[in-house]
Amino acid sequence: MSKGLKITLGVVGGILILLIGACSTFVGIYNNLVKLDEAVKSQWSQVENVYQRRADLIPNLVETVKGYAKHERETFQAVVDARSRVGSIQAGRDVINNPEAFKKFQAAQGELSGALSRLLAVVENYPQLKANENFLNLQAQLEGTENRIAVERKRYNEIAMEFNAKRRSFPAVIIANMYGFKEKAYFEAEAGSEKAPKVSF
Repeated sequence: MSKGLKITLGVVGGILILLIGACSTFVGIYNNLVKLDEAVKSQWSQVENVYQRRADLIPNLVETVKGYAKHERETFQAVVDARSRVGSIQAGRDVINNPEAFKKFQAAQGELSGALSRLLAVVENYPQLKANENFLNLQAQLEGTENRIAVERKRYNEIAMEFNAKRRSFPAVIIANMYGFKEKAYFEAEAGSEKAPKVSF
């Protein structure tokens, strides 16, 4: 074998090794982005589940309170309207890739939280309602659901942050842009959330 042929084969072999290494790196980064993207979507489903649980509790809570506080129509209507607005927003999995839709979703959920706080504050005027077993059960379920919402939102933000950090790193940013991996939106603290809500039963 001639010296020139050996050099050519060595160069071709070196190029092949570089191409295989680059291809392997590309595939690894792409697969990692897919894995993180699916983790974000899965966690988003958990967030939606707990919000849906809260939405499902609201009609029973409103009806129970209505039985005792018949003249609080404005408060009831605010809760019903806020729940309706939440239900009208088509969240789905695409909302995590659309910052505007995400903000709308979060604002509607925040409005519903505010309306629920006002409803629960009304209860203070009705001692017999505070002693009602059905109300106490619904209140406990709602309280547990609110805690789950906080936990799932925190987990979602953590996974979204991991995805976004990976997406923005080099060379993953090139692959992410080539294949349409969009940055994920975060939950932010709602206005006035620096003050802990004061609701006592």
